[in-house]
Amino acid sequence: MTQTVQTLSEPELDRMRDFAGRLADRDVGVVVFDPVGQCVVDLRPATAPGQPEQFADLARRAGAGGASEAMDDSGLVAGRLMHGTEPAAVIVLQDLAGGDPTAGLHGAALLADLLAMFLDHLAGTHRAAQQIEKISSELALAYEELMLVYNMSTHMKVTQSSANYLQLAVDQVTQLVDVEGIAIFLEKRIDGMDRFVLTAGAGLVAIDQFTVDQLQQALQTELARGAEALLDSDVDGPFKYPWPRQVHSLIAVPLQGNGRMIGILVATNVVGKPDFDSVDVKLFNCVANQCAVFIENGRLFGDLKELFIGSLKALTNSIDAKDRYTRGHSERVAFISRWIAERLAEVRPVSEDQIHRIYLAGLLHDIGKIGVGEAVLCKKGALTEDERNRIKAHPRIGASILSDIKQMKDIVPGVLYHHERVDGKGYPEGLKGDQIPLISKIIGLADAFDAMTSRRVYRDAMSIRRALAEIEKGLGTQFDEEVGRVFLASDVQKLWDIIQDGFIESWDYSNFGEYGAVAVGTLIR
Repeated sequence: MTQTVQTLSEPELDRMRDFAGRLADRDVGVVVFDPVGQCVVDLRPATAPGQPEQFADLARRAGAGGASEAMDDSGLVAGRLMHGTEPAAVIVLQDLAGGDPTAGLHGAALLADLLAMFLDHLAGTHRAAQQIEKISSELALAYEELMLVYNMSTHMKVTQSSANYLQLAVDQVTQLVDVEGIAIFLEKRIDGMDRFVLTAGAGLVAIDQFTVDQLQQALQTELARGAEALLDSDVDGPFKYPWPRQVHSLIAVPLQGNGRMIGILVATNVVGKPDFDSVDVKLFNCVANQCAVFIENGRLFGDLKELFIGSLKALTNSIDAKDRYTRGHSERVAFISRWIAERLAEVRPVSEDQIHRIYLAGLLHDIGKIGVGEAVLCKKGALTEDERNRIKAHPRIGASILSDIKQMKDIVPGVLYHHERVDGKGYPEGLKGDQIPLISKIIGLADAFDAMTSRRVYRDAMSIRRALAEIEKGLGTQFDEEVGRVFLASDVQKLWDIIQDGFIESWDYSNFGEYGAVAVGTLIR
């Protein structure tokens, strides 16, 4: 009865059947045993004398170790097939010609040589199959690693938050390595001290905020010794470092930035194998390097945004400084414009990017006044017709300045048309109603409110109540009805308090400048 032993593959059994078929034509029978002498398959002709059990002792001797071959006086030859260092099977050849040199293969010695060559062929084929399987596994893993890097690269957008990107990274790793917990800790300054803070994670992360300081020191020690990662477990002996009781295996790699450790990628308790290995070290370092690049790019992008918004504010402040009565006007108009846009977004579709652009347009709305002399801007008496025309030219001048900057194309309409009126009596083009872009309607209202509530060289500031009454009166003529109603319905007193408090919004960004940097991100992403 034919059986299949687990140590032999079906292709190996097929080769043995082919070998037996060729030898049968030369009066040689083939019987395959497992290493302990149990018959696996009898491939002899049906007329072959004897039962396989009669050859079991010879098979056990060949499979027990020592010499890889055995033979006896009855014309039997046995040879052991090895899979690496482990015996996989024993093949017994039986000379069915009864020792007649003219009918068989001329003796046991020749059979032994023939069997040895066949066993060498089988062993070589097995080694090749193992090597192919190993290479296939490595290629599959390499492909998965490449896909991981590709996925991380396609999501590497400087406008994405670090927390979201790092969470994507740990989620991608858990698809390749099964662990109980994985986390990324990033260096942050807390109470004047640099601390590693949990930023992203998955599963049951055994490393808490208190243990991470110990983890950092242990990782630095291993890196100083030339290691690429910290590997520690209780699999083959005690831990090198003390860890919480629920940790049985651990891997940690650094996130490096500017030559120093800025974060740690750590995983605990690998599942499905005894311990983390060199393949895991390679994968974790690859992911950590991608994360470090993202964080560094984000830092550089943040610096760029701050430089950009700083330059814009310096420019607008230089314009506001021409007249001490309008100092801070541009920042206030930007903030009020944002306030109106956010309230409008509650009743109609206005995207966050649109709100950012409205804010920036408000900041830059008077940039054209750089081309108007201080004598006109600061004149205490009535303006002449020529002086009024020079003042009215500032929207065109501002739009002209910004139009050469491609990132400002969505800002230009807000600068150019912020003095238009819905009744068509504004300037510079006398647009009416819906001809005026929404961004311009909002900035025009914000500009008017700040102008009315600010002291000017030619008049004192209006009260909030009076300014709101003027806006109410101007709805449908100077101001857009919808935009005006939204503003009047908002908590203007709260807006006023925020402005007087220096734009501090405890429920939003920590300071006015921080929001400006965020808004600039919509232009240079």
